[in-house]
Amino acid sequence: MEYKPIRTKKIYEQVADSLLDSLKNGTLKSGDKLDSVEVLAKNFDVGRSAIREALSALRAMGLLEMRQGEGTYVKSFDATRFSLPVSVAFLMKPEDMKDLLEVRKILEVGAAGSAAASRSEEDLEQMKKALHAMEEAKGNGELGEQADLNFHMALVRATHNHMLINLMNSVSEIMVQAMRETRKLLHTNDGTDKLLQEHKRILAAIEAKEEEEARVAMYAHLSSVERSLAGYLK
Repeated sequence: MEYKPIRTKKIYEQVADSLLDSLKNGTLKSGDKLDSVEVLAKNFDVGRSAIREALSALRAMGLLEMRQGEGTYVKSFDATRFSLPVSVAFLMKPEDMKDLLEVRKILEVGAAGSAAASRSEEDLEQMKKALHAMEEAKGNGELGEQADLNFHMALVRATHNHMLINLMNSVSEIMVQAMRETRKLLHTNDGTDKLLQEHKRILAAIEAKEEEEARVAMYAHLSSVERSLAGYLK
């Protein structure tokens, strides 16, 4: 019988697991503010990049949130979600990324059309707020990823379809990594500007209540993401 070798956990995974344990045992609670990256790096005796990766993983799992200008906070959470391993937040295999993009096309293209038909003024404000945050986050990958996710989740909430919202919430835990990979490959100003323009086109269609145009704009955006990741997906 053949056995798979045991994989040594990366440093950021060990840090994330330690923070996860603090959430499980109540040392960290909903609403708590985490120490700065520098302080955490010193306390864990690791590099700051490992801390950033760990925090990104926990944000992708929906356990932490970054508040611009304030820091990183623990979100309200459901203890049952702790059964998810940290690695769930990272799409380590190209086929996983392909599957996620297919799921996003299936869900979000339809969601864009539904949002155009059902959105309220408050929904529009949430999407505009996320787009503004994307513009402000140029050069800051973590804030850009969070703003990107916030836009897509605000769009889905604008459908007012609770089952769809719950489905997208479950996918959101791994969507952040796809956004991270995309932004790594489109790290130039032209690349991030292109992403921003694609989102603005989606928003314009939803604001105008143009259902078909909203679906077309979302499909074009996700297809553009897929093309940008073509090298990674091989």
